[in-house]
Amino acid sequence: MNTCSSISELQTILLPFRNTNRKIVLVPTMGFLHEGHLQLIRRAKELGDVAVVSIFVNPTQFSPTEDFSQYPRDIERDKQLAEKAGCDVLFIPSNEELYPNGYLTYVDVYEMNSVLEGKFRPTHFRGVTTIVLKLFNIVQPKVALFGQKDAQQSVIVKKMVRDLHLPVTIEILPTVREHDGLAMSSRNVYLTEQQRSDASVLFQSLQFAKKKIETGETNSHRIINEMKTMIEAKKDTAIDYIEIVDSETLQHLSTIEKGKTILIPLAVRFGATRLIDNILITT
Repeated sequence: MNTCSSISELQTILLPFRNTNRKIVLVPTMGFLHEGHLQLIRRAKELGDVAVVSIFVNPTQFSPTEDFSQYPRDIERDKQLAEKAGCDVLFIPSNEELYPNGYLTYVDVYEMNSVLEGKFRPTHFRGVTTIVLKLFNIVQPKVALFGQKDAQQSVIVKKMVRDLHLPVTIEILPTVREHDGLAMSSRNVYLTEQQRSDASVLFQSLQFAKKKIETGETNSHRIINEMKTMIEAKKDTAIDYIEIVDSETLQHLSTIEKGKTILIPLAVRFGATRLIDNILITT
């Protein structure tokens, strides 16, 4: 595995692959790798000739009140896990490398960036789309892999790729879960033992919603209220949102119609730790 921190070094490593038209596959991460990331890396090896993994805790997707400085980091552990999973090139740039002094250019996917997560983290997706476009330009992958856990991010990245005619295919892999259904996340390490146990209610509420829809419930408001009741029964919880939306436009659906793929995303705080999850359902 090659490890590099500069754009020029990375592009030198990748040049022979580009010149011989071999397929480069990118897995963008913020590090502190878990099994969800490792499945993306293994998939990258299946799809392409060279698997590139980036590790960069992107400051522009954190607001001043969020946990940028406390975000979990363990580069040495990440290197070992990435190599074992099949990473060929590991890119670990500094903030200065990707955001040089005087940086002023950002990418916004309007409307989609202001709903759901965007209501609570107004500048988050501007940071996400900016860093993802940067990585696409630097790496020039044929395919980029993301996880379904960050559902809104996936929808927005796909929209950016379509709107800007970017020559990259986006593939979304299913959410990887713990034994009790909790979505794997780098932030799970912040949970106390009790909060970790209680957090399984997120997946339980999503499965409840799925069953209600499959048995004929079409009223989104009723489903959401019952999900809220389940979650609020746990101590020390605060719901930011639970929504039922169109899986491509992220627009709210009051009534669930047949023949649609819907997304049910949620964000809930357990103490100071904010977790997100979602489920896709085809009606």
